[in-house]
Amino acid sequence: MSAEQRLAFHQEHGKPIMEKLHAWLQTQFDERLVEPSSGLGQAISYLLNHWQKLTLFSKRPASPWKQHRGKSAEEGLRHRKNSLFYRTRKGAQMGDLCMSLIHTCELNDVPAFDYLTQLLRHAEELKQNPSEWMPWNCRDTLARLARPAAA
Repeated sequence: MSAEQRLAFHQEHGKPIMEKLHAWLQTQFDERLVEPSSGLGQAISYLLNHWQKLTLFSKRPASPWKQHRGKSAEEGLRHRKNSLFYRTRKGAQMGDLCMSLIHTCELNDVPAFDYLTQLLRHAEELKQNPSEWMPWNCRDTLARLARPAAA
């Protein structure tokens, strides 16, 4: 699907589900059905606090929405623990950035090494339009660049 088709699909199918979920989450607190300090209450608070980011898939055309695969999610958690052992804050930030890119590549079925290599090769183009170089857009961008310019 194109980015616009994906957005229309998410708005038609995903947005109503997310709106129902948001209403249910809010009702749990409003009607005091869940204790905010309980495990479920903390989970609901977390979701509500991150709601804007969680629902970006239905607001932006280039935001894919995929379920996390078990193996990748486990690898992400393992990295989170490993990041505690970086020697410097800057090192931890760089390591987290790299792992985030690699993890995003995996979730979008993009070979991470090839993706990172293309970012280095096209550093100037990347600076001009970063959104075109996100893992879910990179293939289309490379194909567009490979086409001969119209005479």
